[in-house]
Amino acid sequence: MALFAPFSKANLIPLPPCMRLVKAIFSPVWKLWFALCFAIPFLLLFPLFYLALRLKKYDFVFHLKRLWSRCISYGSLLFPKIEYRGKSRKLPQPCVIAGNHTSYLDIVYCPFYTKHTAIFMGKSELLKLPLFNIFFKYLDIPVNRKSISDAHRAFRDAGTWLDKGYSQVIYPEGTISSEGKLKPFKNGAFKLAIEKQVPIVPVANLNNWWFLQNGGFFKSNGRPGRPRIVVGEPISTKGLTEKDLEELKTKVHTFIAAELQAFYGK
Repeated sequence: MALFAPFSKANLIPLPPCMRLVKAIFSPVWKLWFALCFAIPFLLLFPLFYLALRLKKYDFVFHLKRLWSRCISYGSLLFPKIEYRGKSRKLPQPCVIAGNHTSYLDIVYCPFYTKHTAIFMGKSELLKLPLFNIFFKYLDIPVNRKSISDAHRAFRDAGTWLDKGYSQVIYPEGTISSEGKLKPFKNGAFKLAIEKQVPIVPVANLNNWWFLQNGGFFKSNGRPGRPRIVVGEPISTKGLTEKDLEELKTKVHTFIAAELQAFYGK
């Protein structure tokens, strides 16, 4: 049995008191180590990030992000297994990447399977983070989830980046599901893909929340292990119109739901 497993409520086995104590001690310690694996490489790479962003060398920025993501993952003893359901491991460029959102690890692993530059759409609160906010000042797209007008602005910006050949990473649930439960999707990512006639790539993040769970520092999961991600076959939007939006959204939702069901055995 894996350490502190399983976390899924579908097959939850109560931990004995001694293991609960070990988890209560180990998880915060590991999360502190994870934070160091996140922060130290970022600080070392920051001058390169800053210079490349100011010079608009976005492909180089994404190469640095790929290096950074590997430092975070391997340094914190997380070794992801990524499976591909399509014929090629190379994603179309540009495309809209739409995945379920279960953990901040979802973002860390996107550069693992995306071999070309992709731009993230994230919550506007990230603009308040010192240093880290440079990404959302110069490249990535902040969005205020409570403002309809700001959401429209964010998707206009995303469309402009797609026109320039840069893929977009959007989590259509709009928020993190801290226990891996798939939530309904918002329309934005699918409307964008149809308007720009670019493929949409579904991504199922199966168990990232087991290893880094959103929630209280002492209550949420945190441990090393083997995250699992499934990258689906790109779905063409050529010839689709807005009347096909619901069908497209259902296709992506169904794919992710089926992968989650197969993984958890529900």
